Amino acid sequence: MRKGWRVLPLVKAVGPNGRVIGGPFGSDLTQGDYVPHGIPVIRVSNQIGPHIDGEFVFVSEDKARKLRKSVAEPGDIIVVQRGSTYGKVSRIRSTSRYKQYIICQSQMAVITDPNAADPEYIFHFLQSPFFQRYVESSVTQTGQPHINLAILKEAAIALPPRGEQAKIGEILQTWDEAIDQLKTLASAKVQLLSGLSTRLINNAQYSQEHLRDHLSELSERNRDENVQRILSVTNSAGFVLAEEMFAHRVASASLSNYKVVRQGQYAYNPSRINVGSIARLDDWPNGVLSPMYVVFKAKETLAADYFRHWLASAEARQRIRLAAQGSVRETVSFSDLGSITLPVPPLNRQVEIAEALNCASRELELINNEIVLLKQQKRGLMQKLLTGEWQVKPEAA
Repeated sequence: MRKGWRVLPLVKAVGPNGRVIGGPFGSDLTQGDYVPHGIPVIRVSNQIGPHIDGEFVFVSEDKARKLRKSVAEPGDIIVVQRGSTYGKVSRIRSTSRYKQYIICQSQMAVITDPNAADPEYIFHFLQSPFFQRYVESSVTQTGQPHINLAILKEAAIALPPRGEQAKIGEILQTWDEAIDQLKTLASAKVQLLSGLSTRLINNAQYSQEHLRDHLSELSERNRDENVQRILSVTNSAGFVLAEEMFAHRVASASLSNYKVVRQGQYAYNPSRINVGSIARLDDWPNGVLSPMYVVFKAKETLAADYFRHWLASAEARQRIRLAAQGSVRETVSFSDLGSITLPVPPLNRQVEIAEALNCASRELELINNEIVLLKQQKRGLMQKLLTGEWQVKPEAA
């Protein structure tokens, strides 16, 4: 570590007027305390990306005074204490409309003394792989995974001189701003794609025809066990390797009764299709799925990408949810799926619509790829800047 740098526990790195605090006890803040207006409460669901956002619940000012030991303000850093996102770090925007917040029982707050340390630098250090590795090595697995307040306070923070902290924080903030701008653009493109899909497919004056006339169910079994790639279908990423989803092999000892799915074919779990877990296999030549899955293909009367875009539309999701609600266990059999109707234009028009939507999808994909690359660049910068391997010159006074 370079000359002038120090390694301090977080509780000291935040400075003499800084603090590391925990949320209230479970009985001190309950849903019964929520009111329509007042002091906002930050919940884990408000930790959207690197900033606090979303819809808030509120407590009265009188209740907030009773919870004054769990108050955070604009610029403060929030760390998830327990649950599946333990260790997640977000920050209350300095431009926030509220002057103070109450953190919930599953969170901790880091409050930096700006005269002793740069809040932006501390925020980025807590976002870094160094802090996340510390969290992973310190997490308590008894019951719900969590890190306690003592663990957070003792996290080692590498501190350069104050001027360098500010410059490093400024550099990393530039990357965050670029990522945020691209995320905003991607969100706008998603809305544009949705609207375009509605105009081209669902608002078109084409005959509504049942899916049963355009789909064929498949039930090829892996009798000789030649296919060993075990897949699952998710609502966010489509087909995924089962070991990536569950972190271990979840198949039975024999795969002979598993269903084979091949590239270009579709599959869904009848009990999860109502939340969007249906997809076309594009990334692998084949795979096997649990026998509970339904596998099918589109007939030649449906252009492959036209059907794929219809499946992704809000109209299709709504119709599938309605089909599930009509079932005793909210499942959708292939017969139930076949009863749903969709607009079916002539095949050449289907291809034209699909090409237009593919173009919009590729643009969105390029933006998302750029976001991934910027995040990778930021991680590389963190490695160099937060260890002092790359030296920065503070701004002249």
